[in-house]
Amino acid sequence: MVRRKPVLKKRSAGDPLINNEPMKAIRIHEFGGPEVLKTEEVPVPEPAADEVLVKIYATSVNPVDWKIRDGQRKERFPVNLPLILGWDVSGVVQQAGNAVRNLKPGDEVYGRPDPTRNGTYAEYITVRANELGKRPLSIPHTQSAAVPMAALTAWQGLFDHGKLQQGQKVLIHAASGGVGTFALQFAKWKGAYVIGTTSGKNADLVKALGADEVIDYKNEDFEDKLTAIDLVFDTLGAETQKRSLQVLKAGGRLITTLNPEYKEEADARDIFLEGFTAQSYPDQLEKIAQLIDEGRVKPVIYKVMDLEEAKAAQQESQEGHVSGKIVLEVVRSVAPLN
Repeated sequence: MVRRKPVLKKRSAGDPLINNEPMKAIRIHEFGGPEVLKTEEVPVPEPAADEVLVKIYATSVNPVDWKIRDGQRKERFPVNLPLILGWDVSGVVQQAGNAVRNLKPGDEVYGRPDPTRNGTYAEYITVRANELGKRPLSIPHTQSAAVPMAALTAWQGLFDHGKLQQGQKVLIHAASGGVGTFALQFAKWKGAYVIGTTSGKNADLVKALGADEVIDYKNEDFEDKLTAIDLVFDTLGAETQKRSLQVLKAGGRLITTLNPEYKEEADARDIFLEGFTAQSYPDQLEKIAQLIDEGRVKPVIYKVMDLEEAKAAQQESQEGHVSGKIVLEVVRSVAPLN
């Protein structure tokens, strides 16, 4: 499928035709529940020398969005209020700062902007150019917007921190979630033996994404069924993290997106336990885009909603049990050529 690229007038940073004009954004002025999200008009930001201005076509909802909104992540992600939430972007470069060499106006990009700065529940965003990659062009913006944060977290958890190799056994918790669905596919692509935990209603999805075994966490205890696992990828923490130590072999790795809470227990079992926060690297984004364009990996979309429905989208995400990602569409995608 060939898609028409937007026709853009090339603009330089600071051009008054865009910068400081009003744009729509979803902001918070205080920490709290979904009710603190406000739809407002704010000025279009101006890119610094190392930044690009991106017209946002779509973004997506991640748990970090509402955890920052309600104040759970003040220490990990110190932010200034008022704040635009959202840290996934798929869109088109409108302007490039004077020091930017890797991107130009008209480039279709995606990435995970810095979560301590204004985010993507808006019509435009300025992003450091080294946080963006060329997006997969085989899918629309509403799908590529679901990729960056979840896919980078899965990639870095499995490969950078987990050191996953072909033939190893990996246990992926919350396998039907946004991160889990990518982790399953990446692990299978790598040639690992993949085990996923999920609820029974999502078992078929997890199998379809490549799991060799599926464990229904509501009816089965994974620690009673598994032994000699090389890597556990944990996005749940707490008791799940503690129980995961029981299934790992000596020398195994437990990688978590949360706090590594059981260091002493891990050391006693000769298990490497590490927590991490994903970063946005253009080379990894473009490798992931390549896998998507080759048909080896696909984003799993739970629902597409309008930007103005951000409150409802965050509420649904916070209640849990979402398979894949909730996407917020900002502008309609360009229609394909016939």
